[in-house]
Amino acid sequence: MRQKAFIFDLDGVIVDTAKYHFLAWKELAEHLGFDFTEEQNELLKGVSRVRSLEILLELGGVELTPAEKDKFLEEKNEQYLKYISKMKTDEILPGIEDLLNFLKKENIRFALGSASKNARLILQNLNLLDLFDAIVDGNDVSTAKPDPEVFLIAAEKLDADPADCIVVEDALAGIQAARTAGMTTVAIGDPEVLVGADFNLKGTEELTVDFARKLFEQT
Repeated sequence: MRQKAFIFDLDGVIVDTAKYHFLAWKELAEHLGFDFTEEQNELLKGVSRVRSLEILLELGGVELTPAEKDKFLEEKNEQYLKYISKMKTDEILPGIEDLLNFLKKENIRFALGSASKNARLILQNLNLLDLFDAIVDGNDVSTAKPDPEVFLIAAEKLDADPADCIVVEDALAGIQAARTAGMTTVAIGDPEVLVGADFNLKGTEELTVDFARKLFEQT
C-alpha cells in the first residue's frame, strides 16, 4: 500500500479564527458609527477582505474614499493580528492535537493548506508549527480555492501523489479544490452544505485516531 499523506485547512479545522475576524470588523463598524451583528458577519464568510469592507459599509450606509478604505482595511488587519497573537494552545479544536501526534508517530506526513497569510503565526502560537512537514499559505499561492493550487503545492512539498492525499476541510470551496486535485476529502461541518466530500464529520471531535486508521484502510 502506498504511503498516505494528510493536508489540513486551518480555520475551522485546526483552530477557529473566524471569531477574531468578527471582533475586528465589529470594532471598525462601531468606530464608523453603527453596529455589526454575528448574523451579518455570515455575509463575510469566504469573502475577500476588500469585498468584506464593501459589504460592511453597505450595511452601515457609509461611504468612504479609496484612501479611507485602504486606511481602515489596514487598521482592521492590525486589530485582527493583535487578537491572533494572543492565541493559546487551549484554542486548538477537539481531537486535532491527538491526531497530529498520531500521524507524526506513524511517520505519516502532513501539511497545512490554507489561504491565511497569518498561518505560520497562528501555528507558532499554538505550538504546532514544528509538527507540520510542510506549510502552504496565502503567501505561497496566486489563486484561491476552489482552485486546487494550494493543495497541489502541498502534495509536491510532501513528495506525495495527489491521489494519496487526504484533505480535511470545513468549506465548500476547499472540498471542491481538493476534488479537482484528485484527492480524498473529509468535510467538517454540515453535509448539506459541504456536498461532494468523500467523508462527512459533524466536528473535529470525530476526527479521531480510529477514524484515521479506517480511512487508511478504505482509501
